Amino acid sequence: MQLAAARVLRGALIPPVRVPPVRVSPVGIPPVRVPPVRVSPVGIPPVRVPPVRVPLVRVPPVGIPPVRARSATAATPPLGLLYERHGEPAAVVQLKDLEVPKLGDSDVHVKMLAAPINPADINMIQGTYPLLSPLPAVGGNEGVGEVLEVGRHVTALKPGDWVIPANAGLGTWRTQGVFPEEMLLKVPSDIPVLCAATLSVNPCTAFRMLADFESLAPGDSIIQNAANSGVGQAVIQIARASGIKTINVVRDRPDLPKLVERLMALGADHVVTEEMLRKPEMKDIFKSTPRPRLALNCVGGKSTTEMLRHLQPKGTMVTYGGMAKQPVMVPVSAFIFRDVRLRGFWMTQWRKDHMQDQGSVATMMDALCQLIRRGQLAAPACAEVPLQDYRAALEASMKPFVSSKQILLL
Repeated sequence: MQLAAARVLRGALIPPVRVPPVRVSPVGIPPVRVPPVRVSPVGIPPVRVPPVRVPLVRVPPVGIPPVRARSATAATPPLGLLYERHGEPAAVVQLKDLEVPKLGDSDVHVKMLAAPINPADINMIQGTYPLLSPLPAVGGNEGVGEVLEVGRHVTALKPGDWVIPANAGLGTWRTQGVFPEEMLLKVPSDIPVLCAATLSVNPCTAFRMLADFESLAPGDSIIQNAANSGVGQAVIQIARASGIKTINVVRDRPDLPKLVERLMALGADHVVTEEMLRKPEMKDIFKSTPRPRLALNCVGGKSTTEMLRHLQPKGTMVTYGGMAKQPVMVPVSAFIFRDVRLRGFWMTQWRKDHMQDQGSVATMMDALCQLIRRGQLAAPACAEVPLQDYRAALEASMKPFVSSKQILLL
């Protein structure tokens, strides 16, 4: 500042004076206050420095260390598919701006990447599902996101990690969200994004039903209906990787040959229609394939009864869905003379029962991710839809004979 002052004085034709290290001007001349910036020698126009845009940084209160890295994308206003009352999705779901809560010490700020539309999501919006979120609610129970920022007590996650919901009800149809750490599971980021987005519901359901009800060995067989569903496709692939044969039941439809070809490409051993279950030709299948020890039911009604007839004595039928909205009807003879067992399965309940057994969860997720890496487990047939086109995606997900899962790109 002293040098700048001296230059100013020289420019004014005033003889240079040595200025002591205090703010004192030459005798007889009042002190000159020179701003530390924007001053140039007399005769030289000041240089205009363009403003520099500095990204907004959250400065914590004194005594609290700063949270970890924050991505620039976190500044984008968040959007989400919100419903304030129950009803038909096309009528009650709306795309709205969402507020991102302040990040707590144990919270994780997540940018969602992709989220599917599952039947359970539709039922929750309609108000018919056993698990309902408090209203207003953001739709979606499944998806994958990237961590933007973590609170100071979060140790298992860091910015850049991929995460999926640990439980149902997270509300994944949004661009961003802040969630408690315990509501998220870390998944590897080297798997395809669609595989990660559809990992926590259908593949987990398939894995558990194949593992938990019968001790299946290579060469054994299972039979399932709704084989073209997300769970059905996962069952085919996981069973194939384990050497287990699959008999897959689908509804008759105009594009049946194309569907059969696709399921066979996934690893299905046999694909039959519900009508074929009642025909003598089924006996030909059992000449090369043993009768199934496990039946997986997602439909209900008559087709389930017919499928049950092909189960071997002491076999187990697991019901995990009811697409036909009809009861499961079982002949008394199946209980008395063949001692079949009927069980139910709900992935949400399994997660609740194993909340304190994270080892089982980690083992399952690791096994599924290994199958994905080896190319033995692919995402179900998907239609990728931008978030703004959510109405078309909701309508498509409710149409009959749709084999493609609608995936919202966030």
